[in-house]
Amino acid sequence: MSEVVKPAFPVAPELLRELAEMIVSTLNLDIAPADILPDEPLYGEGLGLDSIDILEIALVVSKKYGVQIKADSDDNLQIFASLRSLAEHIAAHRSK
Repeated sequence: MSEVVKPAFPVAPELLRELAEMIVSTLNLDIAPADILPDEPLYGEGLGLDSIDILEIALVVSKKYGVQIKADSDDNLQIFASLRSLAEHIAAHRSK
């Protein structure tokens, strides 16, 4: 039997929804926030975001949640791997 891996930090469904809405509005995407699946990749395949999109999201996340995400951090690929991984990072590090 394979073991189910639990998220590193519990994520409220409201945070996932809020982040999806924030991504769509910040980047003026032509999709509904509900169409962003929690485990779908944000980069390339999946949502199709590029590094400039990720920088814009990082700025909004910093202002809204008090989470500092450095542009040169080695953790960014993991943080922005999916909506869920971004939400987990925010839930674990938010100050607002």
